[in-house]
Amino acid sequence: MSLPTLIQGCLEKNTKAQEQLYQLYAGKLFSVCLKYSRNYAEAEDNLQDGFLIIFDKIGQYKFAGSFDGWAKRLMINNVLQQYRKTPFLELVNDVVDDASIEIDDENVSLDFLLKIIQELPDRYRLVFNLYVMDDYSHKEIAEMLGITIGTSKSNLARAKMSLKEKIDKSQEKIFPSAK
Repeated sequence: MSLPTLIQGCLEKNTKAQEQLYQLYAGKLFSVCLKYSRNYAEAEDNLQDGFLIIFDKIGQYKFAGSFDGWAKRLMINNVLQQYRKTPFLELVNDVVDDASIEIDDENVSLDFLLKIIQELPDRYRLVFNLYVMDDYSHKEIAEMLGITIGTSKSNLARAKMSLKEKIDKSQEKIFPSAK
């Protein structure tokens, strides 16, 4: 079935169309949920909740822009809404200079990077993923999370510093310095 046909079927509450749309997008959208969730189980829950929202709001999709982008934005907003229910963001008045991370990608696996990103405190992980992975501006992040632009920048810098420390520690284990 074509995407417009699937969307029309979902509008009509056709469960077969919903199932096919789910099968088509679950993998992509799960990776989005995994980036923003604390763990795998939470990501699974967020994916299910997100699809319920997609099916509920599918009439709002106007075939302007990609369906992928529309669904991804709903999924991100769904995950962020879970965080809004419980306070987790700290207001930070000091702004930390932007830290850069240099990674020897031959010695750091993608699985390790994803693991340490997921281990970041919520406020750092969310800002890091929104800014680095999904190209949101600090202004957009501040609006989405209800924080200041300075706090967004500070949380990004602190996330990068934390990741750099974990990467450095892991590389020290692989390549201990000779004494």
